[in-house]
Amino acid sequence: MRILNMYVAQIYLRFFALCLGAFTAIYLVVDFMERIARFTRAGAHWYHTALYFLWKTPEIVGQAAPLAVLMATLLTLGTLSMNSELTAMRGCGVSLTRISSPILFLALIISILSLFIGELVLPKSFAQRSYIQQVLIEKKNPSTFFRQHNIWYRDQGTILRAALFDPETSTLKGITLWELDRSLTPTRRVDATSGILTSSGWVFSDAVVRDIRSGEPSGTKTVSSLHAPLNLLPDDLKVLGKYSDNMTIEQLRRYCDKLQAGGYDPTRYLAQMHGRIALPFSSAIMAFLGIPFSLRSSRSSGIAVGIGVSLAIGFLYTIINSVILSFGQAGVLPPVVAAWATNFIFLMAGIWLCLTVES
Repeated sequence: MRILNMYVAQIYLRFFALCLGAFTAIYLVVDFMERIARFTRAGAHWYHTALYFLWKTPEIVGQAAPLAVLMATLLTLGTLSMNSELTAMRGCGVSLTRISSPILFLALIISILSLFIGELVLPKSFAQRSYIQQVLIEKKNPSTFFRQHNIWYRDQGTILRAALFDPETSTLKGITLWELDRSLTPTRRVDATSGILTSSGWVFSDAVVRDIRSGEPSGTKTVSSLHAPLNLLPDDLKVLGKYSDNMTIEQLRRYCDKLQAGGYDPTRYLAQMHGRIALPFSSAIMAFLGIPFSLRSSRSSGIAVGIGVSLAIGFLYTIINSVILSFGQAGVLPPVVAAWATNFIFLMAGIWLCLTVES
Protein backbone atom coordinates (compact mmCIF):
# COMPACT_ATOMS: atom_id res chain seq x y z
CA MET A 1 0.00 0.00 0.00
CA ARG A 2 2.92 2.34 0.63
CA ILE A 3 4.03 1.94 -2.98
CA LEU A 4 0.49 2.73 -4.15
CA ASN A 5 0.33 5.83 -1.95
CA MET A 6 3.67 7.08 -3.27
CA TYR A 7 2.60 6.45 -6.86
CA VAL A 8 -0.68 8.36 -6.52
CA ALA A 9 1.04 11.14 -4.55
CA GLN A 10 3.75 11.61 -7.20
CA ILE A 11 1.18 11.91 -9.97
CA TYR A 12 -0.89 14.32 -7.90
CA LEU A 13 2.07 16.56 -6.99
CA ARG A 14 3.18 16.79 -10.63
CA PHE A 15 -0.28 17.87 -11.72
CA PHE A 16 -0.58 20.26 -8.78
CA ALA A 17 2.72 21.98 -9.62
CA LEU A 18 1.70 22.24 -13.28
CA CYS A 19 -1.75 23.66 -12.47
CA LEU A 20 -0.45 26.06 -9.83
CA GLY A 21 2.22 27.37 -12.19
CA ALA A 22 -0.30 27.77 -15.02
CA PHE A 23 -2.88 29.59 -12.89
CA THR A 24 -0.21 31.85 -11.38
CA ALA A 25 1.18 32.73 -14.80
CA ILE A 26 -2.28 33.49 -16.21
CA TYR A 27 -3.11 35.66 -13.19
CA LEU A 28 0.18 37.57 -13.53
CA VAL A 29 -0.31 38.18 -17.25
CA VAL A 30 -3.88 39.43 -16.79
CA ASP A 31 -2.91 41.67 -13.85
CA PHE A 32 0.10 42.97 -15.78
CA MET A 33 -2.07 43.91 -18.77
CA GLU A 34 -4.51 45.74 -16.48
CA ARG A 35 -1.90 47.74 -14.58
CA ILE A 36 0.91 48.43 -17.00
CA ALA A 37 -0.84 51.36 -18.70
CA ARG A 38 -1.49 53.10 -15.38
CA PHE A 39 2.04 52.41 -14.16
CA THR A 40 3.46 53.77 -17.41
CA ARG A 41 1.43 56.98 -17.13
CA ALA A 42 2.78 57.39 -13.60
CA GLY A 43 6.32 57.18 -14.96
CA ALA A 44 7.14 53.90 -13.20
CA HIS A 45 10.62 52.46 -13.64
CA TRP A 46 10.70 48.91 -15.03
CA TYR A 47 12.58 47.77 -11.93
CA HIS A 48 9.81 49.00 -9.60
CA THR A 49 7.17 47.38 -11.83
CA ALA A 50 9.00 44.06 -11.71
CA LEU A 51 9.34 44.31 -7.93
CA TYR A 52 5.62 45.01 -7.61
CA PHE A 53 4.63 41.81 -9.43
CA LEU A 54 7.34 39.84 -7.63
CA TRP A 55 5.91 40.83 -4.25
CA LYS A 56 2.39 40.10 -5.49
CA THR A 57 3.27 36.52 -6.47
CA PRO A 58 2.74 35.05 -2.96
CA GLU A 59 -0.81 36.45 -2.89
CA ILE A 60 -1.52 35.04 -6.34
CA VAL A 61 -0.18 31.62 -5.35
CA GLY A 62 -2.44 31.62 -2.29
CA GLN A 63 -5.49 32.50 -4.37
CA ALA A 64 -4.67 29.96 -7.09
CA ALA A 65 -3.93 27.06 -4.70
CA PRO A 66 -7.56 25.89 -4.23
CA LEU A 67 -8.20 25.84 -7.99
CA ALA A 68 -4.89 24.05 -8.55
CA VAL A 69 -5.83 21.44 -5.93
CA LEU A 70 -9.21 20.94 -7.58
CA MET A 71 -7.73 20.58 -11.05
CA ALA A 72 -4.92 18.30 -9.88
CA THR A 73 -7.46 16.04 -8.18
CA LEU A 74 -9.45 15.78 -11.37
CA LEU A 75 -6.42 15.14 -13.60
CA THR A 76 -4.91 12.57 -11.24
CA LEU A 77 -7.98 10.39 -10.95
CA GLY A 78 -8.92 11.01 -14.58
CA THR A 79 -5.50 9.87 -15.76
CA LEU A 80 -5.65 6.75 -13.59
CA SER A 81 -9.08 5.99 -15.03
CA MET A 82 -8.05 6.53 -18.67
CA ASN A 83 -5.04 4.23 -18.25
CA SER A 84 -7.29 1.60 -16.62
CA GLU A 85 -5.11 1.83 -13.51
CA LEU A 86 -8.08 2.84 -11.40
CA THR A 87 -9.98 -0.22 -12.61
CA ALA A 88 -6.99 -2.46 -11.85
CA MET A 89 -6.67 -1.05 -8.33
CA ARG A 90 -10.34 -1.58 -7.61
CA GLY A 91 -10.11 -5.08 -9.11
CA CYS A 92 -7.42 -5.87 -6.53
CA GLY A 93 -9.80 -4.89 -3.76
CA VAL A 94 -8.52 -1.35 -3.16
CA SER A 95 -11.41 0.97 -2.32
CA LEU A 96 -11.90 4.46 -3.71
CA THR A 97 -11.38 5.81 -0.21
CA ARG A 98 -7.96 4.12 -0.03
CA ILE A 99 -7.00 5.36 -3.49
CA SER A 100 -8.07 8.92 -2.70
CA SER A 101 -6.45 9.10 0.75
CA PRO A 102 -3.03 10.37 -0.53
CA ILE A 103 -4.81 13.16 -2.42
CA LEU A 104 -6.81 14.22 0.63
CA PHE A 105 -3.70 14.07 2.84
CA LEU A 106 -1.66 16.22 0.44
CA ALA A 107 -4.55 18.68 0.06
CA LEU A 108 -4.69 19.04 3.84
CA ILE A 109 -0.93 19.66 3.93
CA ILE A 110 -1.34 22.31 1.21
CA SER A 111 -4.09 23.95 3.28
CA ILE A 112 -1.87 24.07 6.37
CA LEU A 113 1.05 25.46 4.34
CA SER A 114 -1.26 28.08 2.83
CA LEU A 115 -2.31 29.11 6.33
CA PHE A 116 1.32 29.53 7.44
CA ILE A 117 2.23 31.39 4.24
CA GLY A 118 -0.73 33.69 4.75
CA GLU A 119 0.41 34.36 8.30
CA LEU A 120 4.17 34.71 7.75
CA VAL A 121 4.64 35.84 4.14
CA LEU A 122 1.55 37.65 2.86
CA PRO A 123 1.51 40.54 5.38
CA LYS A 124 5.12 41.40 4.53
CA SER A 125 4.61 41.00 0.80
CA PHE A 126 1.45 43.11 0.92
CA ALA A 127 3.23 45.88 2.82
CA GLN A 128 6.13 45.87 0.36
CA ARG A 129 3.80 45.82 -2.65
CA SER A 130 1.70 48.67 -1.24
CA TYR A 131 4.80 50.78 -0.60
CA ILE A 132 6.13 50.14 -4.11
CA GLN A 133 2.82 51.03 -5.75
CA GLN A 134 1.89 54.05 -3.66
CA VAL A 135 5.29 55.62 -3.01
CA LEU A 136 7.74 54.48 -5.70
CA ILE A 137 5.28 54.25 -8.60
CA GLU A 138 2.37 56.60 -7.84
CA LYS A 139 4.57 59.06 -5.86
CA LYS A 140 2.16 59.36 -2.92
CA ASN A 141 3.09 60.74 0.49
CA PRO A 142 5.46 58.24 2.15
CA SER A 143 4.78 59.62 5.63
CA THR A 144 1.39 57.88 5.91
CA PHE A 145 1.36 54.35 7.30
CA PHE A 146 -1.41 51.98 8.31
CA ARG A 147 -0.40 49.62 11.12
CA GLN A 148 -2.21 47.08 13.18
CA HIS A 149 -2.83 49.30 16.18
CA ASN A 150 -3.17 52.77 14.74
CA ILE A 151 -2.52 55.21 11.90
CA TRP A 152 0.48 57.50 12.08
CA TYR A 153 0.96 60.66 10.05
CA ARG A 154 3.80 63.14 10.32
CA ASP A 155 3.89 66.58 8.74
CA GLN A 156 5.95 69.66 9.40
CA GLY A 157 5.27 70.63 13.00
CA THR A 158 2.61 67.95 13.70
CA ILE A 159 2.38 64.25 14.48
CA LEU A 160 -0.99 62.50 14.28
CA ARG A 161 -2.07 59.16 15.70
CA ALA A 162 -5.54 57.75 15.03
CA ALA A 163 -7.04 54.43 16.13
CA LEU A 164 -9.17 53.97 13.03
CA PHE A 165 -10.03 55.48 9.65
CA ASP A 166 -13.47 54.83 8.18
CA PRO A 167 -13.18 55.04 4.35
CA GLU A 168 -16.95 55.22 3.86
CA THR A 169 -17.36 58.43 5.87
CA SER A 170 -13.75 59.70 5.59
CA THR A 171 -13.63 59.96 9.37
CA LEU A 172 -10.69 59.54 11.72
CA LYS A 173 -11.49 58.12 15.16
CA GLY A 174 -9.54 58.02 18.40
CA ILE A 175 -7.24 60.94 17.52
CA THR A 176 -4.15 62.24 19.29
CA LEU A 177 -2.33 65.21 17.71
CA TRP A 178 0.98 66.68 18.84
CA GLU A 179 2.15 70.12 17.71
CA LEU A 180 5.94 70.55 17.76
CA ASP A 181 8.32 73.50 17.67
CA ARG A 182 11.46 73.67 15.52
CA SER A 183 13.42 71.60 18.04
CA LEU A 184 10.72 68.89 17.85
CA THR A 185 9.58 69.65 21.40
CA PRO A 186 5.81 69.20 21.97
CA THR A 187 3.99 72.49 22.52
CA ARG A 188 0.40 71.21 22.43
CA ARG A 189 -1.46 67.93 22.61
CA VAL A 190 -4.99 67.45 21.28
CA ASP A 191 -7.14 64.38 22.03
CA ALA A 192 -10.36 64.05 20.02
CA THR A 193 -12.98 61.37 19.56
CA SER A 194 -13.24 61.90 15.78
CA GLY A 195 -12.18 64.12 12.91
CA ILE A 196 -13.62 64.83 9.46
CA LEU A 197 -12.31 66.75 6.48
CA THR A 198 -14.34 69.86 5.53
CA SER A 199 -13.83 72.53 2.89
CA SER A 200 -11.78 74.53 5.41
CA GLY A 201 -9.64 71.57 6.56
CA TRP A 202 -9.79 68.88 9.22
CA VAL A 203 -12.24 69.47 12.06
CA PHE A 204 -11.93 67.50 15.31
CA SER A 205 -14.97 66.79 17.50
CA ASP A 206 -15.05 66.66 21.31
CA ALA A 207 -11.41 67.71 21.60
CA VAL A 208 -9.33 68.13 24.75
CA VAL A 209 -6.50 70.64 24.21
CA ARG A 210 -3.46 70.65 26.50
CA ASP A 211 -0.81 73.37 26.15
CA ILE A 212 2.70 72.26 27.06
CA ARG A 213 5.54 74.42 28.32
CA SER A 214 8.97 73.10 29.29
CA GLY A 215 7.65 69.57 29.01
CA GLU A 216 4.82 70.12 31.48
CA PRO A 217 1.09 70.82 30.86
CA SER A 218 0.31 74.51 31.37
CA GLY A 219 -3.41 74.51 30.63
CA THR A 220 -6.29 72.31 29.56
CA LYS A 221 -9.52 73.13 27.81
CA THR A 222 -12.34 71.19 26.16
CA VAL A 223 -13.92 72.27 22.88
CA SER A 224 -16.69 70.67 20.86
CA SER A 225 -15.09 71.56 17.52
CA LEU A 226 -11.48 72.32 16.63
CA HIS A 227 -9.77 73.08 13.31
CA ALA A 228 -6.52 71.11 12.93
CA PRO A 229 -3.50 72.15 10.81
CA LEU A 230 -3.16 68.98 8.75
CA ASN A 231 -2.26 68.44 5.08
CA LEU A 232 -3.49 64.85 5.20
CA LEU A 233 -5.74 63.80 2.29
CA PRO A 234 -8.48 61.21 2.76
CA ASP A 235 -7.53 59.58 -0.55
CA ASP A 236 -4.23 58.54 0.99
CA LEU A 237 -6.03 57.04 3.96
CA LYS A 238 -8.60 55.30 1.78
CA VAL A 239 -5.85 53.40 0.02
CA LEU A 240 -4.49 52.11 3.31
CA GLY A 241 -7.49 52.13 5.59
CA LYS A 242 -9.65 49.64 3.73
CA TYR A 243 -7.10 46.81 3.77
CA SER A 244 -6.03 44.55 6.62
CA ASP A 245 -3.82 42.28 4.53
CA ASN A 246 -0.68 43.79 6.05
CA MET A 247 -1.64 42.33 9.45
CA THR A 248 -1.12 38.83 10.74
CA ILE A 249 -4.04 36.96 12.29
CA GLU A 250 -2.73 37.67 15.77
CA GLN A 251 -2.31 41.37 14.95
CA LEU A 252 -5.86 41.44 13.61
CA ARG A 253 -7.12 39.88 16.82
CA ARG A 254 -5.32 42.45 18.96
CA TYR A 255 -6.54 45.22 16.69
CA CYS A 256 -10.15 44.04 17.08
CA ASP A 257 -9.71 43.89 20.86
CA LYS A 258 -8.32 47.43 20.83
CA LEU A 259 -11.22 48.74 18.73
CA GLN A 260 -13.77 47.02 20.95
CA ALA A 261 -12.10 48.40 24.08
CA GLY A 262 -12.25 51.88 22.54
CA GLY A 263 -15.97 51.58 21.83
CA TYR A 264 -15.68 50.98 18.06
CA ASP A 265 -17.35 48.19 16.08
CA PRO A 266 -14.73 45.57 15.07
CA THR A 267 -17.17 43.34 13.13
CA ARG A 268 -15.59 43.99 9.73
CA TYR A 269 -12.13 43.10 10.96
CA LEU A 270 -13.39 40.08 12.91
CA ALA A 271 -14.93 38.69 9.73
CA GLN A 272 -11.68 39.27 7.87
CA MET A 273 -9.70 37.59 10.65
CA HIS A 274 -11.85 34.44 10.64
CA GLY A 275 -11.86 34.49 6.85
CA ARG A 276 -8.06 34.45 6.86
CA ILE A 277 -8.22 31.23 8.90
CA ALA A 278 -11.00 29.56 6.93
CA LEU A 279 -9.90 30.35 3.37
CA PRO A 280 -6.71 28.19 3.29
CA PHE A 281 -8.76 25.12 4.14
CA SER A 282 -10.75 25.58 0.95
CA SER A 283 -7.96 23.59 -0.73
CA ALA A 284 -8.87 20.50 1.31
CA ILE A 285 -12.56 21.12 0.58
CA MET A 286 -11.84 21.40 -3.15
CA ALA A 287 -9.98 18.09 -3.14
CA PHE A 288 -12.78 16.37 -1.24
CA LEU A 289 -15.38 17.80 -3.63
CA GLY A 290 -13.30 17.11 -6.75
CA ILE A 291 -12.94 13.38 -6.11
CA PRO A 292 -16.58 12.36 -6.81
CA PHE A 293 -16.79 14.79 -9.74
CA SER A 294 -13.66 13.37 -11.33
CA LEU A 295 -14.90 9.80 -10.91
CA ARG A 296 -18.28 10.66 -12.41
CA SER A 297 -16.89 12.59 -15.38
CA SER A 298 -14.17 10.05 -16.16
CA ARG A 299 -16.80 7.31 -16.47
CA SER A 300 -19.40 9.24 -18.44
CA SER A 301 -18.47 12.39 -20.37
CA GLY A 302 -14.69 12.37 -20.26
CA ILE A 303 -12.09 14.47 -18.51
CA ALA A 304 -12.82 17.66 -20.46
CA VAL A 305 -16.33 17.96 -19.06
CA GLY A 306 -14.98 17.24 -15.60
CA ILE A 307 -12.41 20.01 -15.95
CA GLY A 308 -15.12 22.48 -16.93
CA VAL A 309 -17.34 21.42 -14.04
CA SER A 310 -14.46 21.62 -11.58
CA LEU A 311 -13.49 25.11 -12.72
CA ALA A 312 -17.11 26.13 -12.37
CA ILE A 313 -17.06 24.76 -8.81
CA GLY A 314 -13.96 26.82 -8.03
CA PHE A 315 -15.41 30.07 -9.32
CA LEU A 316 -18.76 29.33 -7.65
CA TYR A 317 -16.94 28.86 -4.34
CA THR A 318 -15.21 32.23 -4.77
CA ILE A 319 -18.45 34.06 -5.52
CA ILE A 320 -20.43 32.46 -2.70
CA ASN A 321 -17.62 32.99 -0.20
CA SER A 322 -17.29 36.67 -1.16
CA VAL A 323 -21.03 37.26 -0.77
CA ILE A 324 -21.35 35.47 2.56
CA LEU A 325 -18.18 37.10 3.93
CA SER A 326 -19.54 40.52 2.98
CA PHE A 327 -22.64 39.70 5.05
CA GLY A 328 -20.33 38.96 7.96
CA GLN A 329 -18.44 42.24 7.52
CA ALA A 330 -21.75 44.11 7.46
CA GLY A 331 -22.90 42.42 10.66
CA VAL A 332 -25.76 40.50 9.04
CA LEU A 333 -24.10 37.19 10.01
CA PRO A 334 -21.76 36.41 12.91
CA PRO A 335 -18.14 36.71 11.71
CA VAL A 336 -17.29 33.07 12.47
CA VAL A 337 -20.38 31.80 10.64
CA ALA A 338 -19.70 34.01 7.62
CA ALA A 339 -16.09 32.87 7.40
CA TRP A 340 -16.76 29.14 7.59
CA ALA A 341 -20.21 28.91 5.96
CA THR A 342 -18.94 28.38 2.40
CA ASN A 343 -16.54 25.63 3.50
CA PHE A 344 -19.39 23.93 5.35
CA ILE A 345 -21.76 24.18 2.36
CA PHE A 346 -19.26 22.67 -0.07
CA LEU A 347 -18.22 20.03 2.47
CA MET A 348 -21.83 18.90 2.76
CA ALA A 349 -22.12 18.85 -1.03
CA GLY A 350 -18.96 16.73 -1.22
CA ILE A 351 -20.29 14.30 1.37
CA TRP A 352 -23.55 13.90 -0.55
CA LEU A 353 -21.69 13.31 -3.83
CA CYS A 354 -19.37 10.78 -2.20
CA LEU A 355 -22.36 8.84 -0.93
CA THR A 356 -23.68 8.57 -4.50
CA VAL A 357 -20.41 7.24 -5.93
CA GLU A 358 -20.08 3.48 -6.11
CA SER A 359 -17.36 2.25 -3.76
